[in-house]
Amino acid sequence: MITPEFLCLLMFFVACGLLLAGFPVAFTLAGSGAAFAFLGYFAGVFDLSFLTAFPQRIFSTMANEVLVAVPLFVFMGVTLERSKIAEDLLDNMGRAFGSLPGGLAYSVCVVGALLAASTGIVGATVVTMGLLSLPTMIRRGYNIPFACGSIAASGTLGQIIPPSIVLVLLGDQLSIAFQNAQFKKGIFAPDTVSVNDLFAGALFPGLTLVGLYILYQIGFSALRPKQAPAIPRGELIHVSTWQFAKHLAGALFAPIILIVAVLGSILGGLASPTEAAAVGAVGAVMLAGYRTDRARGAPILLAAASMAGLLALTAVFDLRMQRDVISPLEWTAISTAVVLSAVLALGLLLAVVRVYNARTDGGERVLPSVMQSTTIISSMVFIILIGAAMFSLVFRGFGGDLWIEDFLHSLPGGVFTAMLLVMAVMFVMGFFLDFLEIIFIVVPIVSPILLQMEMGNGELMSPVWLGIMMAINLQTSFLTPPFGFALFYLRGVAPAEVKTLDIYRGIVPFVIIQIFALAVIALLPGVATWLPLTLYGR
Repeated sequence: MITPEFLCLLMFFVACGLLLAGFPVAFTLAGSGAAFAFLGYFAGVFDLSFLTAFPQRIFSTMANEVLVAVPLFVFMGVTLERSKIAEDLLDNMGRAFGSLPGGLAYSVCVVGALLAASTGIVGATVVTMGLLSLPTMIRRGYNIPFACGSIAASGTLGQIIPPSIVLVLLGDQLSIAFQNAQFKKGIFAPDTVSVNDLFAGALFPGLTLVGLYILYQIGFSALRPKQAPAIPRGELIHVSTWQFAKHLAGALFAPIILIVAVLGSILGGLASPTEAAAVGAVGAVMLAGYRTDRARGAPILLAAASMAGLLALTAVFDLRMQRDVISPLEWTAISTAVVLSAVLALGLLLAVVRVYNARTDGGERVLPSVMQSTTIISSMVFIILIGAAMFSLVFRGFGGDLWIEDFLHSLPGGVFTAMLLVMAVMFVMGFFLDFLEIIFIVVPIVSPILLQMEMGNGELMSPVWLGIMMAINLQTSFLTPPFGFALFYLRGVAPAEVKTLDIYRGIVPFVIIQIFALAVIALLPGVATWLPLTLYGR
């Protein structure tokens, strides 16, 4: 006799097999879910009324304001990539650190962190740094595995350092899972968890990873200075120190201001992730427009200053005009905001025109190519989300969530063993599947179960801590041989003398660092939960 458990397990393995065979993700998930739903119906173990909830799930996705941040952050990241900000940063950081042993590796790590905090797109970062830095490092006599490992690991920081697409999608899924877990516990006035909480929770772990990477690079350079040589100062600086410092500050100023505007507005409670993503998209366009013609960049700089002024006014004054009583000081602030908005609009219009007229190395106009890439990436994310909704709906219709819940609760060792097993499954799946499939398939199934479990102190598992553990785990699987996606990205752009084995050997120390970071956060949850508790009280 065919049982629901058997069909549920078979559906999962069939979906994974089709994904590994190269079938499109969204259609694989939706198709396997629908096919097994009808198979279960004819076998008498599935009620087709479950499928009536599918349109509502699609509508909920369409109405979810948090997910609007996805195309905005993608637009921001692609715009910064096409504006060649990475080239400027790598060039200037290389000159700043190049006179130190291992200096080029440090510059790659710092630039990786800056790009992660301003783009959040892993593939683009690894490819860009692989094209720009790897040939230089090899030409300078760097150990090839060390150089490859530094670039691949630094490129994946966009998975964990906010604003990260991974954290936006994880935050949305965990928010639903956390509410469901509390309902099952009989808590009908549930606490909430938001993307803001996850961004705040990821900040310290992300910076900790950057610090651990650099510590390893310092140790390697100290032990093997000939394999991470310094660049002679005569080859680095052809201007005065003051002029170089001014040039470096100019290269860093705009990206750092953009990072502060986006993350600061989120962590400070001034804006939601969606609103902050809009600020980031506008800032990225103005930065790209400024770079196309620095000599006539004053209007765009004035517009950027106006945007900063608007953020400051929003933090201090209530700028809503639909009120009965508005003080003279508030009218002054509102009038100032109107003027600043006009200046911002004019500067943004000028930037848009410049970016539209600018061309990529391939001869395409920059703005249309950015819009096309944003549309493709965003469409991929949302069609996968819809396909995963069908898959998870049928999975629950077979009672798969109850079966997994019973299984996890029956494990010896309680929450520790359950968490270890879930982390191991996600880690292995990360070898073969992209983070989108894992987030939309695994997280909705296991998160409500884990979030009902009590930790050693008797409190329920923190959704922020769980989210950060999952994010770092996904980042680690992105790096792990033999199937880590970041390794394939780097392999695709590496010079001919770089062997695949060199990339694998170079990444092993960084994978060990990732596992160590996971262990630290597992033992010290406060690394991830302290900042959200301090900022938001949860």
